[in-house]
Amino acid sequence: MTQLSTPGPVDAPGFWLDDAGHRAWIAGDADRQFAFFRASLQSGPGFCTLDLAGNPLPTEVQELHTTTRLIHSYALGHLRGVSGADDIVDQGMRYLRSHHRDPQHGGYVWGLDGDAVSEGKKLAYGHVFVLLAGASARQAGHADADTLIGDVCDVLDRHFWDEEAGLFRDEFNRDWTPFSSYRGMNANMHGVEALLTAFEATGQEVFLQRAGRILDFFLARVAPAENWRLPEHYTEDWQIDRDYSGNPMFRPAGTTPGHSFELGRLLLQYWDLNGRPEDGSPDRARRVIEQALTDAWLEPGGGFAYTLEFDGTVRIASRYWWPVTEAIGAVASLIKLDRRPEDEEWYRRLWTFADRLLIDHERGGWFPELAEDDTPTSTQFIGKPDIYHSLQACLFPLEPGLSRYAETMIHMS
Repeated sequence: MTQLSTPGPVDAPGFWLDDAGHRAWIAGDADRQFAFFRASLQSGPGFCTLDLAGNPLPTEVQELHTTTRLIHSYALGHLRGVSGADDIVDQGMRYLRSHHRDPQHGGYVWGLDGDAVSEGKKLAYGHVFVLLAGASARQAGHADADTLIGDVCDVLDRHFWDEEAGLFRDEFNRDWTPFSSYRGMNANMHGVEALLTAFEATGQEVFLQRAGRILDFFLARVAPAENWRLPEHYTEDWQIDRDYSGNPMFRPAGTTPGHSFELGRLLLQYWDLNGRPEDGSPDRARRVIEQALTDAWLEPGGGFAYTLEFDGTVRIASRYWWPVTEAIGAVASLIKLDRRPEDEEWYRRLWTFADRLLIDHERGGWFPELAEDDTPTSTQFIGKPDIYHSLQACLFPLEPGLSRYAETMIHMS
């Protein structure tokens, strides 16, 4: 297999997904990421977060999404035969049970500082990542996975799932008393990701059905009415909240094109798992992905604007790593389905940009944020936050299909 010093043969005809050199190159980056983030493992409970060089940051704060994403990522590593992956999965599964799990009220707390709860709120966003961790751990054969899946599903059913709407509610206090009527797309989008993985891991139809209901709301109802853009924030009765202006980093106003890439890819995964019906899903996925590519790509330097106004104009021009990783996965899915030259142009453009500015070739991992002069910066993120987004950018293109990645990883490892 040819090993390249760049992502692929820039001027060669064909598709990089078929090129042995490109496939070896992205597999090599995945391996470097697994090696880099292995330093997250520590002697005590939980994990440490890492600076740009891979050294532990001087904090004991641990958040639920970090714990669960490490479990998920290294469960994929286990399936690929990565040495030491099981150590990360085991540590994370123990930590979910011993620290994040709330023995008094049930559910999983968001933030910990050492052994103390620093943020006790119960968030749908965090709980769907617990489901993702459990489902991926089950695919990796972990002995505690079924217990975790059963527990978090009980919590999701009892508190978060709105059967009438077919969507997840967002947030409660630690004791499950309500403190807001906020509804959002982000938790539901990651809910789809977790539900589809849970279906693949268990075969239980309820997971597939719920994922379909969420996708129908956002991509069959909202997106066409909004010119294929996806508003982030909603009222309690699921009307678009155009005046919402919450946290500018984690709940920014307007639309977030990176989430369009994620939801478009997830729709194709669902459609594939659902038997590829003649229901227009591939066209809807393509339209929402293409709209985000067109709206958010910043010239002349490249990269995606973090947020947009409802009409597609740029709201926050900050450039982060994760929208690029999600665009790679989305465009790779489009290429697998229907190989078009325009998709290949985007695929090469995205990897070339990532290679030039985002991938840390020396140490592993991706730089999370770029300054205006294209150098790494840390205005919103400290260190390298996690492996999850950038790892999947490498692994999704390597798999032959649109779904059941874990099954094919076993045969390709």
